[in-house]
Amino acid sequence: MMTRKEYADFLVPNIKHDREYYEKKYPKRNLEEGAIVLRVAPSPTGFVHFGTLFQGQLDHNLAKNSKGVFMLRIEDTDQKREVENGIEEILEAFKFYNITYDEGPISKTEEKGAYGPYIQSKRKDIYGAYVKDLIEKDLAYPSFITEEELERLRHEQEVSKSRIGYYGRYAVDRNLQMEEVIERVKRNEKYVIRLKSPGNFDHKIVFHDLVKGKVEMPENDIDHVILKGDGLPTYHFAHVIDDHLMHTTHITRGDEWLSSLPVHIQMHEMLGFEIPKYAHIAPIMKEEDGKRRKISKRKDPEANVFEFKKRGIPIEAIKEYLMTLSNSNFESWFEQDETKDIDDFKITFEKMNVAGALFDIEKIINLSKNFIARLSAEEFYERVLSWAEEFDQPFYELLKKEKETAIKMLNIERGGKKPRKDYSAYSDVYQNIWYIFDEKWDVPKEEYEFDKINDVEEIKKILTTYLEKYYDEKDDQDVWFEKIKQLCEELGYAANMKDYKENPEKYKGNVADVSTVIRVATTSKKQTPNLYDILQILGKEKIASRFAKWMK
Repeated sequence: MMTRKEYADFLVPNIKHDREYYEKKYPKRNLEEGAIVLRVAPSPTGFVHFGTLFQGQLDHNLAKNSKGVFMLRIEDTDQKREVENGIEEILEAFKFYNITYDEGPISKTEEKGAYGPYIQSKRKDIYGAYVKDLIEKDLAYPSFITEEELERLRHEQEVSKSRIGYYGRYAVDRNLQMEEVIERVKRNEKYVIRLKSPGNFDHKIVFHDLVKGKVEMPENDIDHVILKGDGLPTYHFAHVIDDHLMHTTHITRGDEWLSSLPVHIQMHEMLGFEIPKYAHIAPIMKEEDGKRRKISKRKDPEANVFEFKKRGIPIEAIKEYLMTLSNSNFESWFEQDETKDIDDFKITFEKMNVAGALFDIEKIINLSKNFIARLSAEEFYERVLSWAEEFDQPFYELLKKEKETAIKMLNIERGGKKPRKDYSAYSDVYQNIWYIFDEKWDVPKEEYEFDKINDVEEIKKILTTYLEKYYDEKDDQDVWFEKIKQLCEELGYAANMKDYKENPEKYKGNVADVSTVIRVATTSKKQTPNLYDILQILGKEKIASRFAKWMK
């Protein structure tokens, strides 16, 4: 007859070390009192979700402000669902959005930190050691039940209106004798290892959640799978082992995991681990047809964090938005000085939204506009150039060639107390400035946006008179505008809006109408940044060429 240790070795073979080895290998961290150790643990089973970025920013802030540790851990034990380059995309997302972690993978083959590996599939031996420990203590057992048998079991439970799960009398493999197990394994029957839950569903556990407060739930009595047939653990088991050995003090995660809390607490207790503090965060919500739902990978493109990169939303705007989701008092703190480092704000669990914040793309756009408006023209140019190199190669080449012109254009009405906010993203720039570049100036006549003055001969008269008598590129803005007024008086337009409003019948139109004609003939658009600055950038020769082109 095998001993329990031999039995465990038989069921989980080829494990190099035992539990005690790993307990010594990963000693308690030497941190100051009050330091928080957290981890964000995405799975490479699809694109990087906005919620992952939110949790990463949250954990980074909590660790930094407590002089603690923030880890990135890749939970890739569900290898059937893993997507190509899934791990690389996670690493790229954290790098691009500048959410720095103290420990974790740098690439698939490199990592930083003394508590790794930080990719779960590389920790197979570690999980095996703890599974063997549970088997030795008769707290886990092999289960041979097939998927077809489990499906019949679920159907039986549905018909009898019983709880769904592998527990109690439904746990048919729970009390198999060692001899029978050995024979079945020798016959190459496939098996998994299940937790031998000591729980009673009629009992309650009471737990304090850092966000939700007091939580009361039925005790777990389901014999969950802890080791799959491929030798890899399930999420439930793996994260408990990892958080123990990495000495995670606080676990922040979506509240969809709240229902799993009883089994995770039970596993900690059965393994003799200290239970970390849990903070179940309300999901980011989306409003649809008057109802709220969780932001979805399937339905919402903006759930993919790289959508914002493609659009050219500054990472600073995204991070600022993430902070507004984290704590209700962040915005008032940041409005006092928008040049602050947002990580200086100390997130607290008490100020987190219990109900779930509403995803607000308009707010992101406004934050983006505000941030871009604060950039210098040179810095804005460099950011747009970098974005265009990846997402708009023709524009990138144009920007490189016409750097000086582009910077001048981006500098119009920038700075001061009320800078223009034309740009919500780097992808907006081309459509706002293309007309300043001569090589893009090939506009069909029908695309000119002339407004109130649209008679061809009248337009020709305004443009010809302006260019011949009133335009001088040496004029400053005040002199230039006075000359526009003189042009209006000569051609029968009101030079002052007040005069026009008092006696509109006396005039053909007003100074705004005349300015619009010049603006449209120069840019094809009736709305642009400051016209004087645009004319200064172009100069008389190019202006004359554009007027002539239209008048042909």
